[in-house]
Amino acid sequence: MSLLNPSAAKWIIDAAYILVAFLFITGLKRMSSPVTARGGILWAGLGMLIATLVTFLAPLSGGGAEGVASNFVLVILAIAIGGALAWWSGKRVAMTDMPQMIALYNGMGGGAAAAIAAVELFKGDSHGIAYGALAVLGGLIGSVSFSGSGIAFGKLQGLIKKSFRFGGQQILNIVILGGTIVLGAMVAAGVNDGPMVVSAFFVLALVLGVTMTLPIGGADMPVVISLYNALTGLAVAFEGFVLNNAAMIIAGTVVGSAGTLLTQLMAKAMNRSLGNVLFSGFGDTGTAATGTVAGSQKPIDANDAGVMMGFAQKVIVVPGYGMAVGQAQHKVWELAQLLQHRGVTVKFAIHPVAGRMPGHMNVLLAEAGVPYDLIADLEEVNAEFETTDVALIIGANDVVNPVARNDKSSPIYGMPILNADKAKNVVVIKRGQGQGFSGIENALFYLDNTRMLYGDAQGAVNQLIQAVKAIG
Repeated sequence: MSLLNPSAAKWIIDAAYILVAFLFITGLKRMSSPVTARGGILWAGLGMLIATLVTFLAPLSGGGAEGVASNFVLVILAIAIGGALAWWSGKRVAMTDMPQMIALYNGMGGGAAAAIAAVELFKGDSHGIAYGALAVLGGLIGSVSFSGSGIAFGKLQGLIKKSFRFGGQQILNIVILGGTIVLGAMVAAGVNDGPMVVSAFFVLALVLGVTMTLPIGGADMPVVISLYNALTGLAVAFEGFVLNNAAMIIAGTVVGSAGTLLTQLMAKAMNRSLGNVLFSGFGDTGTAATGTVAGSQKPIDANDAGVMMGFAQKVIVVPGYGMAVGQAQHKVWELAQLLQHRGVTVKFAIHPVAGRMPGHMNVLLAEAGVPYDLIADLEEVNAEFETTDVALIIGANDVVNPVARNDKSSPIYGMPILNADKAKNVVVIKRGQGQGFSGIENALFYLDNTRMLYGDAQGAVNQLIQAVKAIG
């Protein structure tokens, strides 16, 4: 005999979901600041733990959930396996690989929502068009997010080394989307909701995620990751309505709205529409460089660059993906501390789309122990470059390319950039003379006040450290 009657169990579940909503929203709010982000993650994690635990009370509430009641062992086993894998991967994956991990986890969320939709739709029970429509929408969006995130993971991991584009590609996507919508409408309306039709619907939805994402260049991956994060949240919210689960509705709505806002901010930071990101093919991995720049790149010795910074009054460091690849964030902070001890004012300038995911550079600098008050975003720091003695660029490309301001023929024209070119001296750490990930030639590298320090980011910064130490 159960210790709880249905009304008591339902009261506990409802009360827990109110608490979960509070924890989710508070956690998200705290994540908006680097100072409180860690606490925000813990708050949201606690909310998810509570939501998971009260699921076991659902069979006692009289609200259904027969699947939970009859499969306690499988549910617990799934939680144990998933938790163990998440713990292991979280400990093992390097900070430089976080974009791939986030893309993968986004996909898992969308896949879970699609799986819920599949279970409900394969049952074939008629609960009305509204119920079917919500299940279909969640299944469509979740499937696209799942397969699309998988492609994004492959691009970021280097498993997919180029973008696949061909004539009529967008027409193909429209045809696939149209076919998916037709099949979904048939299932939702109960016109033909047999297993074959439902299976075809999910196959087309998964293919759509692949064909949408394959043409998108690697330089646009930050926006793509953010978009699929929003889609995952939306899919979860739809399936929450299908299951009448308040926690899923709340979590999905919060994630979906936050992801949507972030996607808009990222697109704005690139001065491009979401449609342009998805369909223009800008930033194709492996494409040839665009644009020509007069002049030549002028190299500098690490000792000379170190002396230049050691006797400067203000240095602004602009980190990019090259810093992440070289795992140079700790060395960069060591260099900054040496300069500070010499009385040099040091700041870090972060562009919203620097790196391969939103906040990528912030995460790396935080890992190295850089104080938050030394990290400034584009709007806060741009005016200071004109009074800066040295701007140190570490593996950044498009976010400091001045053609965005003055070359209307450039694909990045109009994109807000960090005004590093306006510093008195610019030192660029770069592995070679090739172009950046988007394939656009950077005019900054050819300016009279720019000097190139060639080499791996970590090795080059270490040479700068030794040069500053040698000044005495």
